[in-house]
Amino acid sequence: MRSVAWFCPGVKTRGNGYICGVTTQAGVVVVVPAHNEFAALSRSVGAIRTAAIAAAVPTSIVVVLDACDDESADLAGQFGPDVHFVTVDERNVGAARAAGFRYAKSELGGVGERTWYATTDADTEVGLDWLVRQLGSSADMVLGLVRVGQWRNHSQEAAELYEARYRAEAPRHQHIHGANMGFRSEVYWRVGGFAALASGEDVDLVERFRVGGFDVQSDNQLWVTTSDRRRGRAPGGFADHLAEVSREVAGNDDWAEEVS
Repeated sequence: MRSVAWFCPGVKTRGNGYICGVTTQAGVVVVVPAHNEFAALSRSVGAIRTAAIAAAVPTSIVVVLDACDDESADLAGQFGPDVHFVTVDERNVGAARAAGFRYAKSELGGVGERTWYATTDADTEVGLDWLVRQLGSSADMVLGLVRVGQWRNHSQEAAELYEARYRAEAPRHQHIHGANMGFRSEVYWRVGGFAALASGEDVDLVERFRVGGFDVQSDNQLWVTTSDRRRGRAPGGFADHLAEVSREVAGNDDWAEEVS
């Protein structure tokens, strides 16, 4: 395990002053892994803070900067005492998510039957009801859906094919996205937390919840908005899936020439 450096703004706060009126949860921790996401990170954190206000539950946000060499670290301290920045050098999204929840447990006291955990991605913006819907569920884990906010890097044909397939699958909702999931903290630790996987860490965690007999529910009204970038941070992740759709539409040779 590599060394981890903490640099959190201000005091370690357990809450944001909101009065809980919609849930029995006493607190929420949201972990956001980031690798060179300076341009998108402020929007991501801002959307989570807005969702926390709507949920009216004390919420701590832990941003995990993984092997960043951009200006992401300069954002530390700019969002108030409930947003914490952690640095790691893992180059591994599973390890980064795990580091964020370890920090929450050891430094913020973020664990227990009344603490809810959630995670999303740094290029993703959650909706206003993102936490409200999760906290309103009786499940041990809640899984949501993703949509592309603005198609910039793929053709209209690829976008239409992707969205048509996604809509068709949504009623059955077999989608699992690390960018849109939440779970009870005590169950998270009981099953061992996120594994240090370069991709598929979300699927692996869901499987261990299910194998353990815990209640995993899918919410097809729980949406987040993400980017359509061509080169993702995790191999085999969402960006690679979009690339596969574009290759299918354009043909492998045309796609290779377009992205080279």
